[in-house]
Amino acid sequence: MSGARDLAALLARFPKTRPPLPPQLAAIYTRQYLENRSGETPAASLSQRLESWLHRQVAADVKGATMPGATLELGAGTLNQLAYEPASGAYDIVEPFEALFAQSPLVGGVRHTYADIRQAPTGQTYARVTSVASLEHICDLPFVLARAARLLAPGGSLRAAIPSEGGFLWKVGWMFTTGLEFRLRHGLDYGQLMVHEHVNDAREIETLVRALFEEVEVKSFGLGRQFSLYRFLVARKPRLDVAADWEARFG
Repeated sequence: MSGARDLAALLARFPKTRPPLPPQLAAIYTRQYLENRSGETPAASLSQRLESWLHRQVAADVKGATMPGATLELGAGTLNQLAYEPASGAYDIVEPFEALFAQSPLVGGVRHTYADIRQAPTGQTYARVTSVASLEHICDLPFVLARAARLLAPGGSLRAAIPSEGGFLWKVGWMFTTGLEFRLRHGLDYGQLMVHEHVNDAREIETLVRALFEEVEVKSFGLGRQFSLYRFLVARKPRLDVAADWEARFG
């Protein structure tokens, strides 16, 4: 019963509202985002090397495959996941920030692009719905997960890699790398940017995924949940009644 109450309390927080950025941070937001994604600074470059673990986990099921099933990636960003994916599979993306991928040399590997998961045709199904460091950013996460579950083909899986937001090691990690570099370069608090960006923590994301799917596997990059940098979830067998309820409630 307490589990049901906890889930109800969590669902009541959605849709979330993203805290506004202070004007000084808002003025450099897009440039900072692109620098982070392209690894242009020492801290961003280190983050990218560590994040390769996330990309490898997501692509592990199709490594070496010649004919993988269709994939839908949520929050595809600069398309850096495509470098880890077989070139032969049909690949669609959801990414509202077109400037991130428009000039990418990998954009030719994308079949369809959607600014919102609502734009994906309901008759389309996917063997895989993937996500790399994006679920923590989504204000209407229950709806997005529910729609993703309903887009999965029979036997399909959700494969999501996330930072261990809310954990001790994750916070210490960014504070003394990206956060310190950001303060030295701009004289601003990177923590305010993190609060703006990461509206969901890892515990919330895992709780929602477990409520929506019958089978969930979790792997951590580190020691358990508090002392890890990243977490990887594979979810199968969606509870379609739950998905339909969440879509109706949050859509």
